[in-house]
Amino acid sequence: MELPRTLKALEACIGDPRRGLPEDVFLLVSRITPLVNVDLLIQSESKGTLLTWRDDSHYGAGWHFPGGVIRFQENAIDRAREVARLELGADVAPEAKPEFVHEAIDRRMRTRGHFISLLFRCTLCCDPDPSLEALTDKPRRGQWRWHRSCPENLLPVHQVYRKFFK
Repeated sequence: MELPRTLKALEACIGDPRRGLPEDVFLLVSRITPLVNVDLLIQSESKGTLLTWRDDSHYGAGWHFPGGVIRFQENAIDRAREVARLELGADVAPEAKPEFVHEAIDRRMRTRGHFISLLFRCTLCCDPDPSLEALTDKPRRGQWRWHRSCPENLLPVHQVYRKFFK
């Protein structure tokens, strides 16, 4: 069966979906199907839980568990490792199975309003990149910080993970 001309044009602009989608295509996909993502649960007995600062038009500003959407033909463990590399500048060893699975539906959001999230407990294989550490009271997008308890400004979408703080 031959694809209609509009779908051929769309497919041509995508390239290799295993490398991720162009932003406009990704947002379109998020309006027509749930997205599956991994979130990382990284904890230290002495330091607490490792979070990163997020600030975007979809979810606003606040702390969140590092995470990312699984790419086409990518397994969840590989996405967890890639998220750690991209967001923390670190290597992790994720557990084989998710610690927690959560379906989040926000009926107010047409774009990025339906996720199936897999929370993986991960062990750091090395320290996060120190140049990305949030050292001030005003963190910048993409910075990380250890938290001994759940921060007040944990993003609403990650409130479901509140129970994992020690």
